[in-house]
Amino acid sequence: MELPDRSERTVAVERLQLGDHACLETGDGETTWAVFTAYTRTSLARREKVLLVMDPDDLQDDEVVALLDRSGSAASQALASGQLALRRSPQLYLPDGSFDKERTVEAYRAEVERAHQEGWAGLRISADMGWAARAGVAEELLLDYEASVAPLFADPLFTAICWYDRQRFGRGLRDGVARVHPLRVAEPADCRTDYVETLREAVALQDASRPTWISLDLRGLCFMEAHCAWQLISLAASLPPDSRVSVRCGELLALVLRQLGADSAPQLVLDVAEEAVG
Repeated sequence: MELPDRSERTVAVERLQLGDHACLETGDGETTWAVFTAYTRTSLARREKVLLVMDPDDLQDDEVVALLDRSGSAASQALASGQLALRRSPQLYLPDGSFDKERTVEAYRAEVERAHQEGWAGLRISADMGWAARAGVAEELLLDYEASVAPLFADPLFTAICWYDRQRFGRGLRDGVARVHPLRVAEPADCRTDYVETLREAVALQDASRPTWISLDLRGLCFMEAHCAWQLISLAASLPPDSRVSVRCGELLALVLRQLGADSAPQLVLDVAEEAVG
């Protein structure tokens, strides 16, 4: 069976659902962490357990949590409750210094079962695949492994992003990875400047001596960077007291805005649309 065109299989990270298996090419650290923050926040809001599998030479655990918590404290709270777990790749892929495909599949199956027993709605993982380059795993074996994990996703309690650093893996391998994964995560567009300027222009057009009414429909947006969210809240708070900025949004975005202080700006009103999950 032929897979759909790659462009048809590319999705925003916040659109991933339980049962999805996706790949991500990384290179820009800031972009990568924007993806992981969106992925983690979406998962935590849906009461799913999150497992981040990091390279041993990557950031320390407290640095990872600090990055995820740049727009709140959700990651710190999740780590304390067990909803967020951080592991290093050799623990799962190379426990005795060698890679065994069947053993790794069973290890992930056990993680899914553990998350279910702990009462979470599912398990989402994000795994740095740099261990394969470090251990010298043959490309054919790595691609065979990626294809062999499909049964893990048959019962929709599991979502995974496998990320491949462009500096560690060549184009040929990355193209093969894209072919064997059902989905590919899109890199987020950098629309911060346009977004902020649009908000400022909308406010500038209003008569400062009279109440302002602005309506924003953000139902197609599941995640907002902290910078953009703070701008929205600050601009709403700067308007005359009787003004109203009505934001039509989904439950996940409403959660982020409230965590950042939306309730402190009475001019900002969240009109939350129920989201279909799963």
